[in-house]
Amino acid sequence: MNIDLTEDQRLLLDSIKAFVEQEFMPHEDAVDKAANVDDDLTEQIKKRAIEMGFYAANLPESVGGGGLNHVERTILEREFGKVTHALHEIAARPTELLMACQSDQIETYLKPSVTGERAECFGLTEPGAGSDVMGMQTRARQDGDDWIITGQKHFISSAVNPDFAIVFAATGVEQTPRGERKQVTSFLVDVGTKGFEMVRGPQPVSQRAYRNFELYFDDCRVPASQILGEPGTGLDLANQWLRAGRIWVAAGCCGKLERLLELSTEWAATRQQFGQPIGKFQGTSFKLADMATELLASDLLTFHAARGADADNMRPDDVAMAKLYASEALGRGADNAVQIFGGMGLMEALPIERLWRDARLERIWEGTSEIQRHIISRTLLREHGA
Repeated sequence: MNIDLTEDQRLLLDSIKAFVEQEFMPHEDAVDKAANVDDDLTEQIKKRAIEMGFYAANLPESVGGGGLNHVERTILEREFGKVTHALHEIAARPTELLMACQSDQIETYLKPSVTGERAECFGLTEPGAGSDVMGMQTRARQDGDDWIITGQKHFISSAVNPDFAIVFAATGVEQTPRGERKQVTSFLVDVGTKGFEMVRGPQPVSQRAYRNFELYFDDCRVPASQILGEPGTGLDLANQWLRAGRIWVAAGCCGKLERLLELSTEWAATRQQFGQPIGKFQGTSFKLADMATELLASDLLTFHAARGADADNMRPDDVAMAKLYASEALGRGADNAVQIFGGMGLMEALPIERLWRDARLERIWEGTSEIQRHIISRTLLREHGA
């Protein structure tokens, strides 16, 4: 990693690297083929993550978390990103949105999530409202002291079976200078609540062992005490998650690209064709040069966004640029790696084909590349009043 780090950050990096190599990498091939992580391995990884202080490392020390800042979290996500989400998400980083818990919610949801006793999922995306959040069709209407939720969510991901969902639902309309806008409220809904059904979603080809769920709400009644934050502030909470999440996606892309570069460089230096290493041919060596250049550029953009977040001056386009560039650089790097390995790059005997498949998802979740370009261009134009 060609990024300036403090001595403490270097020590953190070394510790995380060792954890990834010992706890994740020995299992990644098997879980990908099985498209599942069994319960015993899940508990083993979670136990080791708690012992090492990586579990809930993103949450403040005041609630029992590790208290990592954005740069330190970026270091962690970068190394964890070298393997499938199905494994590294078990060493959970509960969503920071749980810091909005109040009163009894702290004991029921926040604290058990920090200790690993409970796990949440983030219920925002819908079949007809992926990138278009304002197209949300899930509704919640007030009925006395309760709210009744009706709607559907899909592509709701989690490394484990969630115990509860943070569900976003339209609860009204407000007038803004740009016209009407939906008011969205977030709710904490326990699995098993009457009217709430959660089922496994379709099997993906990318991140095969990472679980995704479909959530169905049919007149699901929850008390007002289950509102997370304040009524009508759900979009603000969702944006907190999405903006921070894009830094972590970018960091994971950097880690995966670094791994592909290391594997490709070793292969190019040792694989012989026409009496010499294939790395001697420009068709191969230039691909390595492109991968190395784009890795450094991705790292610089990602750590720039993380440092801006720590200084509380991160712009929306900072994180959008990092997520856009790192995810697309990873896509190009993964394709180059397959080309460098040739036929072996598509064989299950090597990790290249899996990394290639897994890389494709990064340009879609937490906001597609098109959404990131929209954010960047919108930020530029607004500075000119457009």
